[in-house]
Amino acid sequence: MVDQVRPYRSGRRTTARVLVPVGVVALTAAGIGLVPAMAGDSGPSLPALTAEQVVAKALGSDVESLSGTVKVKADLGVSAQLLGGALPGGAGGRHGGDQGGSQAAPESKLLELLGGEHTLQVAVDGPDRQRIGLIGGLTGYELVHNGSELWAWDSRSNDAVHLTGPAAAAAQQPKTPLPVTPQDAARRFLSLSAESTSVVVDGTAEVAGQKAYQLSVKPKQSGSTIAEVRIAVAADNGVPLAVLVRSTDGSKVLDVHFSQVSFAKPSASTFAFTAPKGAKVTERRADQAPAAGRTVPEALGQNASGLDLVGQGWATVLTAKLPAGEGSSFAKALGKPVGGGTLLGTKVLNVLITDDGRVFAGAVTPQVLQSAAGVK
Repeated sequence: MVDQVRPYRSGRRTTARVLVPVGVVALTAAGIGLVPAMAGDSGPSLPALTAEQVVAKALGSDVESLSGTVKVKADLGVSAQLLGGALPGGAGGRHGGDQGGSQAAPESKLLELLGGEHTLQVAVDGPDRQRIGLIGGLTGYELVHNGSELWAWDSRSNDAVHLTGPAAAAAQQPKTPLPVTPQDAARRFLSLSAESTSVVVDGTAEVAGQKAYQLSVKPKQSGSTIAEVRIAVAADNGVPLAVLVRSTDGSKVLDVHFSQVSFAKPSASTFAFTAPKGAKVTERRADQAPAAGRTVPEALGQNASGLDLVGQGWATVLTAKLPAGEGSSFAKALGKPVGGGTLLGTKVLNVLITDDGRVFAGAVTPQVLQSAAGVK
């Protein structure tokens, strides 16, 4: 049995410095197993480290600048209707997103990452400058944060959103259920508590030309739809380079990794953006902009109330109360009837809308949702 140590808390410097601001989930501290890293048959030879030391590397990394290519492959089992924007008022839906109907609204594009394979060009220079480019065939999408300005531009529609003011970075954060970079994904899983999580080092690997330690993160609790998360942490500087998530049915539901990375400081011109000629630009002050992202209950009904979390660790469930009639027709059209309500399910995320208008959502089994709702 693997001994556990007290949770490691990242109160000092964290990898948040190199995160593209796309809504990092802040939870609790990580619980670490004391198993040393041993070089595998195919991995590079590295000094033996405990899992606690590897996680400390990841959460305490002081890297502030990087650039590279991120490959994202997701197979969450999300229906084509959801990916097409069937959520009322959600990305690509009849309201066209939250930024005044612009097709360039961040959540409109980032939700596309819920299915298929995608390539991102990423550049980061501290907390005030980040750029994400989503490459897709002959079309593209740019999200550029530079100090007090934020630009989002969709090449297909030639729409752009321009936020200005001190709150620009925070205002653009879409609450997507899918992490966009390996750093974002790693922090979501490394911030779970020791009571609910087992973390061990399981060999080494080479990712994007960087030697890395492999962490295996698993839930101790029953009821999660996630079986294991494998995280590659750069041996030199602690930057998370790859995250692979497997569901309880054994399938790979998320693979996000750098295929190329450089830790050199990007040039200042990387974060300069001018809307192309003829672009339709929506100008907003960041402190006056509507929220850029929507949780599941918010997508089902804009006036959802009583937003709360129940349960702990991997079995945490998000709850909310919908106004009478909100979201019921949408749920019945895409979901299936279960005891106490209607279930919208994927390989990982499940959402239960009860007959009395409550919403329960999480990366948990339908049984966990029904238990949280007090229905059978």
